[in-house]
Amino acid sequence: MYRRSAAAAVLLAAALTLTACGSGGDKAEPAAAAKPKPPAASSVPDPADSPAASAPAAAAAEAKPTGPVLPDAKLTPKTGTFKPNEKQYLSGRVPEKMDPAAVLQNGQESCQRVERTAKRDKDAATGSVIAGEIPAAKDAITILCPEQKPILDAAAKGFPDGTRKSPAAGSYRALTQSTTCTWESRSKDGSVLSAGPEAPLKAGEKIVATIPAGTAEFTSTGCYAWVPA
Repeated sequence: MYRRSAAAAVLLAAALTLTACGSGGDKAEPAAAAKPKPPAASSVPDPADSPAASAPAAAAAEAKPTGPVLPDAKLTPKTGTFKPNEKQYLSGRVPEKMDPAAVLQNGQESCQRVERTAKRDKDAATGSVIAGEIPAAKDAITILCPEQKPILDAAAKGFPDGTRKSPAAGSYRALTQSTTCTWESRSKDGSVLSAGPEAPLKAGEKIVATIPAGTAEFTSTGCYAWVPA
């Protein structure tokens, strides 16, 4: 009996030790790791969480390269042919020694991401374009998927989270429902013209900021992107 009790005590002590060690791994992520998200009501995954494209092809899709590029005459796939609009998209965008099809694929994926998101939540799609989370969104939409032009037009009227110089006066809506969204408008002399929110934000609440006339700089944090309200 004594031996059984002693053995049980040893096992209990070991279990408690393991529990104590495991509990230390459940620490919350640092607040700095958090980032503003599209509207909380959206069931669409954040475009920023989508798998990234390969670095060389993604870089080529994001902006036209400054180095040598393939001439238009050599923009041919290994099999088949490119459509006229696909050639237009690739023109001046494919670095030498890179497969044009890889660059085109990234443009097509940008279109697909906008389309998938817009079907479920147009605000989230608009915000992802404004925030620059979809590579080469402007060219991809304009040339490869013009049916998504309304999203591009909406994004053109907005601006991303951060600092905006000389913004147009008016009311703007944040494309997020994050309760950590804050903003401030300052004049040329640095005086605060407006700031918000005036009261703590509640989950799911629509966030609107008013930028007064004469604002030289509008700064926001945790607000993802802004569009006219």
